[in-house]
Amino acid sequence: MSTVEIEFCLPCGYLNRAEDVQHVILESLGETIDEITLVPGDNGVFTVTVDQQKVFDIADDDYNVDQIVRDVRNNT
Repeated sequence: MSTVEIEFCLPCGYLNRAEDVQHVILESLGETIDEITLVPGDNGVFTVTVDQQKVFDIADDDYNVDQIVRDVRNNT
């Protein structure tokens, strides 16, 4: 079982994206996840980590919910 953390820029309006990612991860992988948390941040941050390993960073990757879920699945 894994722990997923989604850190998002609150001032940038990324809350909806973070909630969307959280929802899809729970629907797709809920039985393999121990915990999934949303962490408000700033300065344009939007990252997803699995067991403290970064699997998505909006600074490096295009935002694609399906790809994020695949990356989470591959790291759980």
